Order: sequence, then structure tokens, then C-alpha cells
Amino acid sequence: MPAPIRLRELIRTIRTARTQAEEREMIQKECAAIRSSFREEDNTYRCRNVAKLLYMHMLGYPAHFGQLECLKLIASQKFTDKRIGYLGAMLLLDERQDVHLLMTNCIKNDLNHSTQYVQGLALCTLGCMGSSEMCRDLAGEVEKLLKTSNSYLRKKAALCAVHVIRKVPELMEMFLPATKNLLNEKNHGVLHTSVVLLTEMCERSPDMLAHFRKLVPQLVRILKNLIMSGYSPEHDVSGISDPFLQVRILRLLRILGRNDDDSSEAMNDILAQVATNTETSKNVGNAILYETVLTIMDIKSESGLRVLAINILGRFLLNNDKNIRYVALTSLLKTVQTDHNAVQRHRSTIVDCLKDLDVSIKRRAMELSFALVNGNNIRGMMKELLYFLDSCEPEFKADCASGIFLAAEKYAPSKRWHIDTIMRVLTTAGSYVRDDAVPNLIQLITNSVEMHAYTVQRLYKAILGDYSQQPLVQVSSWCIGEYGDLLVSGQCEEEEPIQVTEEEVLDVLESILISNMTTSVTRGYTLTAIMKLSTRFACTVNRIKKVVSIYGSSIDVELQQRAVEYNALFKKYDHMRSALLERMPVMEKLTTNGPTDVTQPNGEAEPAVPEPKPPAQGLPPTSQVSSPQANDLLDLLGSSDITPVISTAPAHKPASAGGELLDLLGDLNPTGALPPTPPIQHPPFLLDGLSSQPLFNDIAAGIPTITAYSKNGLKIDFAFERSNTNPSVTVITIQAVNSTELDMTDFVFQAAVPKTFQLQLLSPSSSVIPAFNTGTLTQVIKVLNPQKQQLRMRIKLTYNHKGAALQDLAEVNNFPPQSWQ
Repeated sequence: MPAPIRLRELIRTIRTARTQAEEREMIQKECAAIRSSFREEDNTYRCRNVAKLLYMHMLGYPAHFGQLECLKLIASQKFTDKRIGYLGAMLLLDERQDVHLLMTNCIKNDLNHSTQYVQGLALCTLGCMGSSEMCRDLAGEVEKLLKTSNSYLRKKAALCAVHVIRKVPELMEMFLPATKNLLNEKNHGVLHTSVVLLTEMCERSPDMLAHFRKLVPQLVRILKNLIMSGYSPEHDVSGISDPFLQVRILRLLRILGRNDDDSSEAMNDILAQVATNTETSKNVGNAILYETVLTIMDIKSESGLRVLAINILGRFLLNNDKNIRYVALTSLLKTVQTDHNAVQRHRSTIVDCLKDLDVSIKRRAMELSFALVNGNNIRGMMKELLYFLDSCEPEFKADCASGIFLAAEKYAPSKRWHIDTIMRVLTTAGSYVRDDAVPNLIQLITNSVEMHAYTVQRLYKAILGDYSQQPLVQVSSWCIGEYGDLLVSGQCEEEEPIQVTEEEVLDVLESILISNMTTSVTRGYTLTAIMKLSTRFACTVNRIKKVVSIYGSSIDVELQQRAVEYNALFKKYDHMRSALLERMPVMEKLTTNGPTDVTQPNGEAEPAVPEPKPPAQGLPPTSQVSSPQANDLLDLLGSSDITPVISTAPAHKPASAGGELLDLLGDLNPTGALPPTPPIQHPPFLLDGLSSQPLFNDIAAGIPTITAYSKNGLKIDFAFERSNTNPSVTVITIQAVNSTELDMTDFVFQAAVPKTFQLQLLSPSSSVIPAFNTGTLTQVIKVLNPQKQQLRMRIKLTYNHKGAALQDLAEVNNFPPQSWQ
């Protein structure tokens, strides 16, 4: 057979292809020649053919038929063959392939080879694609090479040890003696890889973390030498000595100093030196400063040092590089809760970022601006945010409007300012305002009794001739219907009253009804407003009757039903009309801070859950009190010792999925034998008759809060309350917080109790637990314990964190006695 073409010739030929089909034809022709060569067992050109296969593999063409040839090259005595063979193994093989089992012996022999470059090839391959079995078999050889005096091999062995630890964490202690000596090495490559190895060990084992905290002074000394050392051509990058090693050391110090006072104190001085002596004119220095800031904010650093870190982020906001500004805004957003006053000093710079052309920077600046709003700066910040709302892109308007609503509700200096601000948002954001803004504003107006005349006058003027802003039109229609008499009478002390007649007001409302821009919901508001004016206006009742009767045959079913019912009020029930259409009373705002409140998404209110009447003869059997889903769960379990969750969550919520509790329940049985309770006929205990008494006490006196779960940054506390109407009902409010640096999403809490108890799980306040303890997820559990037994509970947690789906089980047995007595 003729000699195959060289790799360079193949690359040149492929690059001359004008179409994808032509390139594919060339590749197929060459692959056929390579297959023929492999069948002939041509040892002379095997290395060349495998190299060409690797190039084709990188182009995206199949090259799996060359896997065995790679093993043959690895077994060769020639270094050039081994190099291509190991490269092919790293590219074509992974731990899912069975072929890699044949490599273990070859790698073991090469790890003990007399040539360091062959040993280096074996270490690179093991560290790249070694399976857990290979790592167990070859960990001893890797540990030996960690102790060698050859720095070339030590740095490769350290990186290989990182891969071994990730695959087989129980082998971590094997590398502990050798790792201690790596930081004494002068070679920067070995230092860098040793810091990587230490970081991996500290992140995976709390014991290792405690053990290596005594190395903090040594790491501080290494970092100080890097800062103070003069020019070194070998390690210099833009005038900074080995920035890669500095960044790695700062990350390791961050892990070692977290939640440890002594370690944090030992590194405070060096962090201050790095923060003040690092050059900021190049990105290299900015990278080191950013890692320094993260380290300062994560350890227990001094207050002055934290202010210095935030000032560094403030300087980043003035940088011309958009990436640096984005990083600064993201970091400030994470720290604003803990160092609010320090971040406030950079408020003007942050507000200027709202004018940036970059969308990502603009969004981060908006989120940070809302986080900075407080009672002292509410007027100035709202002026800037309203200007931003007026000029921002449509995708920002909904979030910005909601943020302004929340900030104004929390920090409004006066009722008039609050109403003016929200009306400004309605006229600016228009239809981008979310649906829940309309009832919230109506509630605000209703509660501001002294502002009724002023508000209805402002809203009437705002909608004259422009019905495009549907939320604004809905609020205006509602207010005109409620306070139309104040509008016509001109009773407004806050500003000069307008002169308007009853006919003019009805003209505006009828124009809204027939406008093409008016939605069905807005027409419903307007028709109801016209109907209410029939009791507030004296001269236009006949006109109102005519308008209402017209819509009795509307194609819109909702509008038709309203009109028919209103017509009945005029005819059959006219004596009741004035009482039915009287002014709405002041609305009580539902607070979301109470321990028993559960926030529902999309404004859906949780249905009221009445308390049970005390049973006369104990509890009915589970089959009589549970839902059909709960009965199905019992059939799945094949056990009568477990009471399933009776959930009031909507059907689409995962919290009520009973089938997933199969793994949760296990063998949770009540202690002691219990006599069976005779069945009694009455409604389920959570669906009994309504009670006029308050459902729950305030936080029950004398019942301490307990920590039910604390692991991986997730902490769940149980707070207890006692029902007024039934002392056998205990209400448990779970409060979940997240101390990690990333949000926990799709959080689902499930629980199960023994048969002698009955349990109801309400909907959670959210499915996301914010990072850095910046927010709390709450959920309410109601437990009926008629026999006053010790409460035991099995819980199951599922959530997504750092891109991975996590699940954990736990049993809670430390309930205080007061919770069931």
C-alpha cells in the first residue's frame, strides 16, 4: 500500500473544500483508507493515522473506530507514539467506555517510567478521563509522585490528585501528608496546583477545612511575597507578579476565613495591602481586586476593610469596561443587605448606570437602586426611577413599575405623595403595569379617606380623551363610580376644583364603554361605575337605565350578566338599590408578615380554612378524613400507620403530590400500641363549619422555636402557635433561609406524621429561597393531635441549587413538649 498522506497535507486538502458535501466526501475517503491501514496492522503509519483521526474528530466527524489503535500506541515504547496515543485516549475515550479498563496497566507502568515526560503523559490522561476504578487502583502511584523532588511531575500529580478526590472522595486522607509540604515549594507552578488541591479538599471536607486553617499564616506570607517582589520576567503579567497564583490564594483564603474569627483576623492586613497596592489600570489588577473584595465580604473582616471593599466596587462602576461595571453592580447587589450605608455612598454612580446603553447593566442598576431606597431618600430615588420608567425599554417597564409600587407603599412620606407617585406610574407605564397594581391602588385610595375628592379629580382629568392606559382607566372608573358625587360637587381642598356636570361624567364613562381600546375587564369596571352613579347622581337615572339595558344583550357574557342583574335592581329590587350600591367601606389590608399568612402567586387568595369542632369520640379513620389522593397514597404504602398530607395547595403545586411521599415515610410508626378509634360521622376536620372566633393565637407563649433542618446552607426553623377554637390543633410555621451565594429554586417541602395525628400542608410563600439570607420562605403546617402524644415528623426536601437537583430526607423528633400538651 502507498504511504498515507501526512496530517498537514490532509488539513490543507480539507480547507480547499468549497462545500460541506465536498468536505464530507474527502473525510469519508480518508477514513476508508485509515480503516484499511488498521486492518493491515500497519505499525509504521499508525501514529500518523490516529493523528489524522483526532483532527477529524475535532471537526465533528465520528472517529470511535480508532479507540483500540490508541491503546496500541500507548503500549508502544516510542515517545511520539505514546504522546499521540494518550492524546487520542483523552479525546476519544471517557469513563463510560469499557476500553479504558485496558489502559490501567499501561498507565501504571508509565507512572513508574524512567522518563519524566512519559510520566507526565500518564498523569495528564488519568487526571482527564480516569474513572473511579482507575483512580482507586492508581492513587498510590499519584501519591508517590506528589512527594518527588521533580517540580514538573509534582504539579501534574497535584492536578491529577484533584481529579482522584473528585471521583473517590474517601481517598482524600491519602494525599494529606504530601499536600502539607507542597506550599514550601519555590516553583510557582507547583504552588499554583497545590493551592488548587487544598481548595478542593477544603470544599469537600469540613475536617480538612479545620485542619488546613493553620496554614493561613503561610498562605498570607506567600501572597505578601508576591505583592512585594520586584519585576520577575518569568511570572510578570502586565506589571503584576503571577496574578493567577494571587487569585487562587485569595479564593483559598476566602474558604478558610469563612465563619472563623482567628483566620479572618490573620488575613485582614494582607487583604488591605492587596486592595491598596494593586494596579487598576489593567484588567489583571481588576481581577485581583475583585477576588479581594469577594474575600473581604465573605470572611469576618473589620468594618473599615468592608468599606474599602465597597469603595473598590464603586471605582469599578466608573470603569469604561462594561463587564467590570456589570460585575461591580452584581457584587454590590449581594452586599447591600449587610453593608447598606457603605453602598449608599455610591448611590449617585449607581443611578447614573440607569442611563447605560447596555441592557444587562441597566437591569442590575435598576435592581440595586430599588434595594437602596429608604425613608430618607425616597423622594429623590423615586424621581430618578420615574424618569427611568419613562425612557426605558418595554421589557423593563413591568419590573420597574412593580418596584416603585412596593417602595412607595413601604416608605411613602405622605398619602398624597403616594397617590401622586402611583398615578404617575399608571400614566407612564400604561398597559405594562401588572394586574395586581389595580386592586392595590384601589385599596390605597379607599383607605385615604381625606384624599377621595383630590384623587377622583386627578383621575378624571388623567383619562380625558385617552383610554389607551387600561390599568389607569380601570382605577379611574372605579373611583368615579365610588366618589362621583365629590367630583361633581367640586369639594377639593388640595388644589383648585374642576367644574364638571353629571352629564359630562357619564359622557366620559360611555366613551370608555364604546372605545375600541377598552378591554372586557375595563368595560366591567365602567358599567359597574355607571350603575353606582345611579345612587349618587339625581338627574341622570333614566339615562343610566338606558345604558345598562343596552348591554343586557352584549356579546360579552360577563358584561351581559352584569347588565341583566343591574336591570333587575332597577325593576324588581329598586327599593334595595341604594343600600346595595352604597359606598365601599375602608378595606383592611392583608399583611404578609404574620406567621400564619401565606402569599399566593398571581394574586390568588388561599381559601379560608375553618377550625374543627372537638370530636366526641376521637378521630375518624384516615379513610374518612382524607382526600381521594390521600387514599391512593395509603394504597401505595400498604400501611395503616401513616397519615398522609391533606394539602390545600392548588392541584398544579408540587407540594401536594402525595405519590412522592412514598420514599419520605419509611417506617415512621407511633410509639406504643393504640386501640382503634370507632368511626364517627362528621365532616373532615379541616373542612368543618365556619367559626366567628379568630382562628389562631399570636405566637404561642412558652413554645420555643426549633431548628428542624440545617445542612448545605439551608436552614429550616419551626415556630408554633395554638388554635383558639380547638386546643388539639397546633399550627407550625416553617421559615427557610439560604446562606449560600446562589438562590435555591423549585423548593418543595413535604411532611408525614403517624396515623394518630392529622396534618395539613398549606401553600408556600414562594418556590425560591434567596441567597445570602436576604429573604425567607414561609409555609404553614396544621397538626391535629387529639391524644396529646409526642409529635414525630418525617420531612422530605427537594430543590435546585447551582444547576443540580438536590433531595434530602430528615426526621424531626425534638418538638418541645408545649407543642402537643
